[in-house]
Amino acid sequence: MQTVITDRNFIKIQAEHKLDENDNFRYYLRKIDSDLLDEKVHALTKKITPQIDCTKCGACCKQLMINVTNEENVRVAKQLNLSADTFKEKYLEESLQGKMIMNTIPCHFLNDNKCTIYKDRFTECRAFPHLHENDFKRRLFGTLIHYSMCPIIYNVIEALKEEIGFIN
Repeated sequence: MQTVITDRNFIKIQAEHKLDENDNFRYYLRKIDSDLLDEKVHALTKKITPQIDCTKCGACCKQLMINVTNEENVRVAKQLNLSADTFKEKYLEESLQGKMIMNTIPCHFLNDNKCTIYKDRFTECRAFPHLHENDFKRRLFGTLIHYSMCPIIYNVIEALKEEIGFIN
């Protein structure tokens, strides 16, 4: 496996150069068994994630819209000593699909690339970049959307290409 790359400018440039390659990779992965692919992605994620300090990046907190459940609204409001209604009024809005979402990007709770509500952060924040979840093949298009933004995704995808012998 290659050295883990964390330089976001380099990753962004590489992502632009690899648009066609990543499209070809998506089609290549269709012929690989989903369970085997999940195993490989989980193993690579477990190996790569500890090598990347997310607080040096914080791009997900700076660029992604976060859905918030009612339970999370209540929990985080409580942590901040606010009522759920006050929290909702101050930090959330309703999306076109009727879901509660954070009302600003970057996230209100990002300070110096660190989450100020880390222990009670939202489910979507805990799960990102979702590489530990099953059904990677089904989520690949969405994962590749964040390839240029997230060093973990970039490195896992590049290592996966190498591991399965993908040649563009």
